[in-house]
Amino acid sequence: MFDGEQPIGVRTVEVEGTRIVAVGAAAPATAERVDGNGATLLPGLIDAHTHADVETLGQALRFGVTTEFDLFSFPHTMHPVRRAAAERTDIADVRSSSVGLTAPGGHPTQLHGGLNDPELPTVTRPEDAARFVDERIAEGADYIKVLIESGKTLGKTVPVVEERIVKAAVAAAHDRDRMVIAHALTLDATWQALAAGVDGFAHLFIDGPATPELIEAFRAGGAFLTPTLNLLASLTGRHLGAVLAGDSRVTGRLPQPWTDNLSREFNTLPAGNFDDALAAVKAMHEAGVPILAGSDANHHFGALGMAHGASLHGELQLLVRAGLTPTEALRAATSVPATTFGLHDRGRITPGARADLLLVDGDPTSRISDTLSIRDVWRSGTRAVQ
Repeated sequence: MFDGEQPIGVRTVEVEGTRIVAVGAAAPATAERVDGNGATLLPGLIDAHTHADVETLGQALRFGVTTEFDLFSFPHTMHPVRRAAAERTDIADVRSSSVGLTAPGGHPTQLHGGLNDPELPTVTRPEDAARFVDERIAEGADYIKVLIESGKTLGKTVPVVEERIVKAAVAAAHDRDRMVIAHALTLDATWQALAAGVDGFAHLFIDGPATPELIEAFRAGGAFLTPTLNLLASLTGRHLGAVLAGDSRVTGRLPQPWTDNLSREFNTLPAGNFDDALAAVKAMHEAGVPILAGSDANHHFGALGMAHGASLHGELQLLVRAGLTPTEALRAATSVPATTFGLHDRGRITPGARADLLLVDGDPTSRISDTLSIRDVWRSGTRAVQ
């Protein structure tokens, strides 16, 4: 068993209803038994960066992802998704930022052509930032997202939100006990977000190597990092998706349109150095920056190279390629995001926690790709249909 922190050997886990009630005790004689011989039990995985709907939450659960952190969805779509996740156990649970803070005409406006999405709320003055934050909280936002994106990495120039507006939004969110997560894919945007005091990053920069000064700024500011290496590989033409799409453990659980999307890539920044990104993750991790696993899987086919559920397993493989041990990578998809986002009822196998569990053949604490050898998944104690 991997308990969310470390491998702890062979254990019996007792579940009653939706909760874990014992770890390591003898099973009651009347209990239904699940044979874990030759397998490893893990906490349900947490994807720390997605864009979700009901269908894709179901797809995520088939891959052992029991919680997703949505990082940009419109309220009219997210409200029914949140209700469904609260009422059902056949889809992953979800938290959301609602829409993110951007400039008029800013990112992700350029990605939403033809989707009939409503007009994005925007902020043009610092004094309006608090109103934006209050509106998102009224919509049910668990945290706030700010987008500092020029379009440089995505192949199209767009307006960028002003630094002083970002700072005002961060101050307002913190006053209301909400974390702020920054979309920042360049070094300049990353420095701006750090100066504004954001709590974490939804992406790693991809336009240059990490400097000691930047790593120290992350460490000193206490910011966490969800690098979305899947996305950075897709942007730079170094994508793992085609390998995943050819894996029988993936194709058996993934509808063909999503398999096709997983095989594609953006390739909008071929000059970007993906090896620099891998080195930056390693350096950040060694400096003590919390690393969270996130796929950036979307709920439509605009995110080329990603698919809910499958891509988180690819992200774990990329984190290991970047220098994390398999156990450290597993923490990045279990205990670390749960702690970072204050969800103390999941991410670990411990008495009192939700019975969100993943049983896989093999031992992913020594061979990370074994996370895809899925034998069983439970969400709140209910076995998912495999």
